[in-house]
Amino acid sequence: MKANALLATGLWILLCLAGCNSRPAETANAPQAVQNRRQETEGEGAFQSVEETNGPFTINTKIDEVMNASVFGEYGRLIFPVDDGYTSGDTLGGLRLTWYSHIDPNETVEIVNYLHGHAQAGDTIFYDIYTEAEKAADPDKENTGLFFFRGRPGAKFAVCNAGGGFAYVGAMQDSFPHALELSKRGYNAFTLIYRPGAQTACEDLARAIGFIFEHAKELEVDTHCYSLWGGSAGARMAAWLGSYGPASFGGDNLPRPGAVIMQYTGHSDYTQSDPPTFACVGENDGIANWRTMQRRLQALSDLGIPTEFHHYPGLGHGFGLGTGTVAEGWLDQAVAFWEHQM
Repeated sequence: MKANALLATGLWILLCLAGCNSRPAETANAPQAVQNRRQETEGEGAFQSVEETNGPFTINTKIDEVMNASVFGEYGRLIFPVDDGYTSGDTLGGLRLTWYSHIDPNETVEIVNYLHGHAQAGDTIFYDIYTEAEKAADPDKENTGLFFFRGRPGAKFAVCNAGGGFAYVGAMQDSFPHALELSKRGYNAFTLIYRPGAQTACEDLARAIGFIFEHAKELEVDTHCYSLWGGSAGARMAAWLGSYGPASFGGDNLPRPGAVIMQYTGHSDYTQSDPPTFACVGENDGIANWRTMQRRLQALSDLGIPTEFHHYPGLGHGFGLGTGTVAEGWLDQAVAFWEHQM
């Protein structure tokens, strides 16, 4: 019995250690801009796009083949995590991402075929957010940019931010699927590939928002009441930019989002002027406790800020769109919440 107890204790410790390493997004210090603003503000209270299910890629296609496809050029390597230490599997069907569950291979194939189809048609699907001079001065900025999932010309835009513990960018589960679905509903959706680290990630998001505003005419997007989406670490980014605005992270003095859509994060920071916020999480999430999210949303609601909160029994962390789970359909609810703010 003692041996079993010791073994159980040892396994628990290992899981905790793994959790500490696996959820820096939940334990990392806030970006410096947030710390500064905390001190300053202390005491403040259906459109259908063309389906891209057909294309050259299948669940048996090698991931390297997608990344190196000539139609994508230099940015093909950014479709999947730059740091492959957080991925496993050689094929699209076998792709696995650290801290993520319920990865749907069919979604993965649809996404890469969508990107391929539009790139082959001559559409610009990727935008650099930094100049060549800025990337030369900071080589890490080479691994940034915006993938564009185009909706109806003149429609509002969303920026989707994947999680990955601020260690890598899990876009294939946590932002590409969301952006594709938003584009099917007529909205212009961008997926941000950012530098790991809470501060740099928020700086990149601020820069991305500024890029979209600056190029709104050529991108054909409406900048009024834009939304920020994110899961896990990406949800923290969306929330921080919503709370403090792009200028607090080195960006332009631009409006904060009209809505923030968050998934599975233990983020608890907020301000009296936070945007309307939608959040969802699984009750079995070992990284982001659903009651922590519920308390934050209740605090916002108590301030008179519109909120909507959903928690799903038996569901763990990183479920993305939640296809085939109890959470399936949450994105439609989130879109409706955003539209209500318009």
